[in-house]
Amino acid sequence: MKKTQKTDQIEQFLGDYLNELRYERNLAENSLESYSRDIKSFLSFLSNSSITDLSEVTVENGREFFLQLSQSGLNERSLARFHSSIKGFFSFLVVSEYITKNPIARIKPPKLKKKLPEVLSPAEIDSLIAKTDDDTPAGLRDRAIIEVLYACGIRVSELAGMKKNDIFYDDEMIRVLGKGSKERLVPIGSSAINALKNYLTFGRPIIAKPGSGNTLFINAKRGGGLTRVGIWKIIKQYAELAGLSKRVYPHIFRHSFATHLIEGGANIRAVQEMLGHTDISVTQIYTHIDITYIREVVHQYHPRG
Repeated sequence: MKKTQKTDQIEQFLGDYLNELRYERNLAENSLESYSRDIKSFLSFLSNSSITDLSEVTVENGREFFLQLSQSGLNERSLARFHSSIKGFFSFLVVSEYITKNPIARIKPPKLKKKLPEVLSPAEIDSLIAKTDDDTPAGLRDRAIIEVLYACGIRVSELAGMKKNDIFYDDEMIRVLGKGSKERLVPIGSSAINALKNYLTFGRPIIAKPGSGNTLFINAKRGGGLTRVGIWKIIKQYAELAGLSKRVYPHIFRHSFATHLIEGGANIRAVQEMLGHTDISVTQIYTHIDITYIREVVHQYHPRG
């Protein structure tokens, strides 16, 4: 867009909208970048259509934009994200009284097929743990990583950010710093507690360096905190050693944690709290997994299944 008073105003609105998402809804920076990119793509499309004032945008403009996106080969999930980003921005413009109606509100987003996340069985998790070497500092660390991921269902970014003083042994709880810097306490079982004690007693002191600080899980060579990519590589290594055919990555432990709890009869709101989900509808996908599992059991074992 050519710089005009109108475009300056639109940029100001976009900045204000992103700040609202950042501070009011606690969206992560990666999500904010996606929202900004989506909205700017639509603004560029409007500019190429000689529309410089957002009060002139029509439903037809929106439909034409989404048609172009669809024809470009964009998948349904990406199209849905574009719709959410742009619709949210125009809703913000309505609230700001810059426009009177949201033209995107009349455009239906694509229906997403609910894809149930893959999970590991307890036996598969045991096979991963069995491949860790308790006689080496790195092996003790890796066992603790797998145990904590499965025992607590935390995100890999949350695991990477953990400190030594986030473990409360007597209470069998860990403190987790989640999305939007929200803290929560998550129960941790005795198996993971023991793995952590062994790592902190016999593993971490050996690999720690002066700059390791209070970070819980550290790199065996450099002593700095493990990154998300570093943890992903560790998990992938043990999946290969265990000969698992599934794609194994850190987040699959989170799916497995939630699924196994719900299969065992855990209350969905308790699982929601432990996962740190702000919306219970996100947690409800694991109830669908449970229903699918039950249906498979009936088909497999019932005489008239």
